Amino acid sequence: MKSEKEKQIVTDNYHGTIVKDPFRWLEDDKSTETKIWDEQQTANTQSYFKTIPERKELKEKLTKHWNYEKYFVPQKEGNYYYFQKNDGLQNQPVFYRAKTLSDASPEVMIDPNALNPDGTTAITHISFNKEGNLMAYALSENGSDWQEIKIRNMDNGMEYPEIISRCKFSSLAWIENGTGFYYSRYPEFGAVDSVDESNYNRLYFHDVGTPETEDKLIHESTDDKELAFAAIISDDYNYLLLESWKGTENKNRLYYRPIASEGEFIPLAAAGDAYYSFIGNKGTTFYIYTNKDSANGKIVAIDINQPEEKDWQEIIPEQEGVMSFTKLMDDQLAITYLKHAKDFIKLYNLSGVLIRKLDLPDMITVTNITTNKEQKEMFISYTSYLSPTTVARYNFTTNCLETVFSSQGALDSSAFETKQYFYPSNDGTNIPMFIIHKKDLKLTGDNPVLLYGYGGFNISITPSYSASNAMFIEDGGIYAVANIRGGGEYGEDWHQAGTFDRKQQVFNDFIAAAEWLISNDYTSPSKLAIMGGSNGGLLVSACMNQRPDLFSVVICQVPVTDMLRYQHFTVGRFWTSEFGNAEKNAEHFKTIYAYSPLHNISPNQTYPATLITTGDTDDRVVPLHSKKYAATLQEAQIGEAPILLRIEKDAGHGLGKPTVKIIEEHTDIYTFLYKGLDMFS
Repeated sequence: MKSEKEKQIVTDNYHGTIVKDPFRWLEDDKSTETKIWDEQQTANTQSYFKTIPERKELKEKLTKHWNYEKYFVPQKEGNYYYFQKNDGLQNQPVFYRAKTLSDASPEVMIDPNALNPDGTTAITHISFNKEGNLMAYALSENGSDWQEIKIRNMDNGMEYPEIISRCKFSSLAWIENGTGFYYSRYPEFGAVDSVDESNYNRLYFHDVGTPETEDKLIHESTDDKELAFAAIISDDYNYLLLESWKGTENKNRLYYRPIASEGEFIPLAAAGDAYYSFIGNKGTTFYIYTNKDSANGKIVAIDINQPEEKDWQEIIPEQEGVMSFTKLMDDQLAITYLKHAKDFIKLYNLSGVLIRKLDLPDMITVTNITTNKEQKEMFISYTSYLSPTTVARYNFTTNCLETVFSSQGALDSSAFETKQYFYPSNDGTNIPMFIIHKKDLKLTGDNPVLLYGYGGFNISITPSYSASNAMFIEDGGIYAVANIRGGGEYGEDWHQAGTFDRKQQVFNDFIAAAEWLISNDYTSPSKLAIMGGSNGGLLVSACMNQRPDLFSVVICQVPVTDMLRYQHFTVGRFWTSEFGNAEKNAEHFKTIYAYSPLHNISPNQTYPATLITTGDTDDRVVPLHSKKYAATLQEAQIGEAPILLRIEKDAGHGLGKPTVKIIEEHTDIYTFLYKGLDMFS
């Protein structure tokens, strides 16, 4: 434990307001004191779960629920279809190829489970050249956002010697002759100060078979270190497009130049006033998605010979649904729309005339789309609250839609159902909420309910299958998802309604969802749990601070809780476009200080049972947020409900987490949930 001297309270002056930070020392994860504290927290948490005999049976049941085939959308490259699949309990999905998708014995290309016995190596990106004989792929270790890129010859299986490092979510854009690709990377460790390790992004070109040190620098920003870049090759391989953006702001810029040119990039949509995404091109006509003057998105055609905005041609105007996936397939545009948090797909010609709406199930999320122009086909993966991912193929020649991969893990639709309601928030705005449960549910006001939310960064929380939630529902629980403001369910306006000084509205929306569930006899405060991760962890921790009387259990996963200092750590500074900056702006400070979870814990308060989770290698939302919040909450708690911190070793923010770790973590989460909601009796 820290001595009184070591635990000396740090104070900061924010625009005349003195703020105490008694657990600042926990920010140093390498100190002996922090490591000892971590060990004590882990020991306490493990000790708690050892006292619950039902945990063993719950883990066995959860493992059975997780043991189903998990499919990913295929892609046709050269003479083969490539796809990932997890047989059930494999730590990582295996990458296969086959001449036909009906092949019962596809060829294993990469098995990440053989690369690392701990299962913590994950394939995070794959890209082929035009001929399909070369593949670049990215690997991540221990859940880190940092990736290494490797290259393989698909004809003979040979791995090229070079490894490209210091990449994070980089695009991989191959040139037409297949001998190299564009990518982006960050400076080497030690080349810049640690606070700048995720700055100074640069775009490079790599020639296959040469060392990384010989890669050619294509573009960098010398006057704005926070800009990041991605390269895109046009459909006809005649143009190189450059996308630039800063942080998580839903705005970017697009430039281009002829592929053979080494001159300056030419502005295409470079005002930085909205989001722009290249869909494809027909000669000098570029098809672009944008939300400029259209919060739900639209498609415009830009002739690069007349690129001024006044000459842009609107092909598909803004509609009630929000555009998400946009694909160009020869002379057709496939558009995925999100309406009331549910996806559907429409096909249009290049004049914007509707051809048809695809016959997909209701209440689904389209998780990915790939196209193959040679075969005139499109693959669509989708999921729902009752069904794992299904993969369908649409044939543009025959207009037929067929299922190619489906799992046996679905809940029986004759016994379970998904309903959608619209409840009023405190300001009268109607908020959609999904509720999933057994069909014979009785509204007794005493059902165990797990309410989930996110509410930020323009991210939409739409129907998706969870083996853990399926178990919870089968055991009589009700799973509810509130599509609160801050997300992207109704476009950019819905997102902006939950940012900056409007962030409190996000919490109001979520609290209103809880109150609606109670007033409509689904549950009661003693049977109501809330769950959220990352920005959703911020959500549930802030709501618990504000209304501890409303919840019985809180599952707070990898949360952002120190809203005054988040911008100092790893990529946190990129979130200022969502939250603001308390240090630089007095008005921002006033807003943030009023809801920051770490700074709004009341001493000597009775709080619900709370489980806070983090990963010790999380380089997106660093563990200090969870640690400082847990320490402060434990000190303030006067009630009997446990306040526990679960620290996962060799795990990050969730990227590539192996199945064995997921099952172990979810066993603890749902044991905690069942215990707190009295579901074991």
